[in-house]
Amino acid sequence: MKFFYPAVFKKINDEKYKVHFPDLDQCFAEGRTFDEALENAKEAERNWISIELEENLDLPSKSELSDILHDEGDIVQNVSVSLRLMEGYDE
Repeated sequence: MKFFYPAVFKKINDEKYKVHFPDLDQCFAEGRTFDEALENAKEAERNWISIELEENLDLPSKSELSDILHDEGDIVQNVSVSLRLMEGYDE
């Protein structure tokens, strides 16, 4: 199943991006390049959703990109991940 939540990518300096998911409490990632930060964000999102589904089967609502508060220069975009919810089930 596909899941996607908005993430905010903040360039800290020429060697680091930090990422947070406003809808996913305490879900963060970082990377040296945007592409590395995006891949790490996907992994963080996948792990966060997996744990949340195991614990209570209740995921937060997804915010609209236009509603996300961010600083000038930040990149706001949806990050999509796929999770296998049942063993042996392929999308």
